[in-house]
Amino acid sequence: MKSATVMKNVEAIAIGGFDGMHEGHQHLFAELGEQGAIVVIETGYANLTPGREREHFTHHPVVYVPLDEIRTLDDTGFLAYLCKRFPKLARIVVGYDFRFGKDRRFSHEELAKGFSGEVKVIDEVTIGGDSVHSHKIRAKLIIGDVEGANRFLGHNYTVRGEAVRGQGIGQTELVPTINMLTHGFLLPKEGVYATLARIDDEEHYRPAVSFVGHRVTTDGSFAVETHILDDTLQKCHRIDVGFLSRIRDNQQFKSLQDLKLQITRDIIAARKAHRQLEL
Repeated sequence: MKSATVMKNVEAIAIGGFDGMHEGHQHLFAELGEQGAIVVIETGYANLTPGREREHFTHHPVVYVPLDEIRTLDDTGFLAYLCKRFPKLARIVVGYDFRFGKDRRFSHEELAKGFSGEVKVIDEVTIGGDSVHSHKIRAKLIIGDVEGANRFLGHNYTVRGEAVRGQGIGQTELVPTINMLTHGFLLPKEGVYATLARIDDEEHYRPAVSFVGHRVTTDGSFAVETHILDDTLQKCHRIDVGFLSRIRDNQQFKSLQDLKLQITRDIIAARKAHRQLEL
């Protein structure tokens, strides 16, 4: 949980899993006001915005509640749990499909009956006639539809991680890349993507092209590699990669020369994708 001072002053909370911090979630957050906080029920299964990654997509304080702490509570026990931690609580915001308690027995209706304040229920949010849910975003990423995932998210799908040493052939025989070791994030389908990259503590993202997958032409190992366009800087400690659009599938080449030729084509395609996004 956050500090006692933060919880003491909170007047409104939004409750949910909030993996992705997507467009549907943002409708809940819009109802919080200045003294609002986000209560994340942490199941351990979040892989779009795992752990504290959620904090990149809101200005509200985020409070984490392990599922095991509330799993067996009934409606009365759950409300008592919330009111004890947020003594000024006057509004609870949940989605239309919010469930809690043992076997997900309780809904917003039980919250409204037992709570002395307001329970605000946010209706289903749709984009292009399709309801927005985290599991649908995961499904889009699995097939490589990062543009569709981004529409549901309301922001670019971004993974963060440590910059690590690669094979060593990029700088000498192909193009220089930053190799990334990331934990907890769902990676999109293997292939090449137009991306944006942010290095260490830089404020701005740079246009880039990224490869996700097994290096089938060389050593066969799995890698996430990013080449920053128009920049020779390749040394860093951390890197954030935001996915914009898919360029092609992963494929095997007969030689490093063939691979380098394709990488040149990928860079051209990435530049074109970035130009289109700027229009």
